[in-house]
Amino acid sequence: MASTEPPISQQEIISTYRQMNSEMQSLIQQLTKAEMERNEHRLVEETLEPLDPDRRAFRLVGGVLVERTVKEVLPSVKENRVNLDTLTKHIEVKLEEKKKGDFCVEGKVQHKDARRDGGCTETVGVMIT
Repeated sequence: MASTEPPISQQEIISTYRQMNSEMQSLIQQLTKAEMERNEHRLVEETLEPLDPDRRAFRLVGGVLVERTVKEVLPSVKENRVNLDTLTKHIEVKLEEKKKGDFCVEGKVQHKDARRDGGCTETVGVMIT
């Protein structure tokens, strides 16, 4: 029996593509921010490790600069870096899933990049600029 679903309109395809593109850009921004924070934590960790554990260290907590020792600050910096590692991996997985979904939409929509790169040969004839 034939499918009774109405065909997807060009406007729906365009809006879906733009929404997915926007979501991917948001994920890329989140990934970039998390990677920058992870690198900062790694740098602080590398700086604090060779220091004397009883040396004074300052940490910004909730907008307040608090005096601690290296042995008090270093474990929390390490834990935060590990959490940021996990977060970046999670965001990368979500981004890959979005990219796979994006290819499905690109198969229905012809846009400038696809024409230039020779990809997405099956199109509906909608051009996104």
